[in-house]
Amino acid sequence: MNSKPRGVQASDLDNTPTLSESEAARRALDYYLNPEPVNPQPERPPFMARDGLSTEQALTHALMLMRCTAATAYEVADAQQGSKRDLAFSVVHMADMTKTLVERALDQYQRQ
Repeated sequence: MNSKPRGVQASDLDNTPTLSESEAARRALDYYLNPEPVNPQPERPPFMARDGLSTEQALTHALMLMRCTAATAYEVADAQQGSKRDLAFSVVHMADMTKTLVERALDQYQRQ
């Protein structure tokens, strides 16, 4: 009798489960694609205005933030060249327009 190991035969492959039938493949896919939630917590925004914040306080704070945004964007734009500079200055322009609208809303609120 010949004791040499034989190679893989086609008949051996007929009984092998396909990847879609493999229990190990299913568990691996479930592990990576359907993980168990770990202590799900309600989603909260990263920033929230405190309860009791008045409209005037909110507008005043928004105005200060817009001034900071415009100043930061201006500094970034000043250090750039070409289209990056143009893009950064467009942020300055949008911040200035927003600041103007907030100033108008604050003025109107204070006149009430």
